Amino acid sequence: MLEVQNLTKDYENKPLLKGVSFEVAKGELVCLLGSSGSGKSTILRIIAGLEEPESGAVLWEGQDLRDVPTHKRGFGLMFQDYALFPHKTIAQNIAFGLQLQGMKEEEISRRVKDSLESIRMQSFADRPVTELSGGEQQRVALARALAPSPKLLMLDEPLGALDHTLRTQLILELRAILHQSQIPVIYVTHDREEAFGLADRLVILHDGVILQQGTPQELFEQPQTAWVAEFLGLGNLVPGVVTQSKPLTIKTAFGELKVDIQPHQFTLGQKCQLLLRPEDALIGTQYSARENHVECLVRDSLFMGEYHQLELLCGETMLFARSQIPAKIGSRLEVSWPAEKIRGFPG
Repeated sequence: MLEVQNLTKDYENKPLLKGVSFEVAKGELVCLLGSSGSGKSTILRIIAGLEEPESGAVLWEGQDLRDVPTHKRGFGLMFQDYALFPHKTIAQNIAFGLQLQGMKEEEISRRVKDSLESIRMQSFADRPVTELSGGEQQRVALARALAPSPKLLMLDEPLGALDHTLRTQLILELRAILHQSQIPVIYVTHDREEAFGLADRLVILHDGVILQQGTPQELFEQPQTAWVAEFLGLGNLVPGVVTQSKPLTIKTAFGELKVDIQPHQFTLGQKCQLLLRPEDALIGTQYSARENHVECLVRDSLFMGEYHQLELLCGETMLFARSQIPAKIGSRLEVSWPAEKIRGFPG
């Protein structure tokens, strides 16, 4: 329904967006994920009509929106600062935007009632927003944004002001509410856990460029660059140099590693980085005959509930691995990473 085509934008005479393109389908929740300064919020403001791009286009159902003013686009935009009116009740806050549209009182009452039911706050209708917790205020702000039935809803770090526990609780609730609305959503965040818990599709931005987009599973299983792998926290990144092409063999600081499946072509002598996921580590003497075997010193062992996180010193390189059993600090362990589990990136 929405097409963003090759957007460019400068900020203080420096390029902020460098040709950004993506689409949002009906009922789809697309998450723009990236660190601060990557251009995520600027994209939302351009789509909303609050800023003009240097070049590129925003299309809604094939129509170029360049000459359509903000108030006629029919899009909803919710910021991290919920901007609720402290002197109004919850119901009055939700009704405000509907009143601006000139709706009849009966329709406003119906929509406010439906909105309160969607966030399970029917009994809170007459309560002042100043009496609400942060999580409750977030839900009211979302209900207010959804009440006018916008064509597209954009949310800019809506959970950013909440603590981790509350944010975790609200992620599933937020996804259910948004999917139930069937309104296409663009959700901006820098938090990987938030993005993976919410999105149908992720668009990863870095330095004004889209590095990769796909479903959470696709990005988790098949990161295309070392930066994406590091940003998503997928595991150990180890520098190396290609010493053999068939089979692909990479020399690292703690030994040579063989790599089976690669999304990139490598040449002899090329520098690269290898992704060694902690959960793929095979630990114990029973694996010492396997390829990619290395002996490591246990620097730390932390119980994480479903596994023990081991901090291992392999030569002079620090690596993390997951184990089902604890390891004694100061002991030595035999560890190997299967060739078919290692992913390599140029650079």
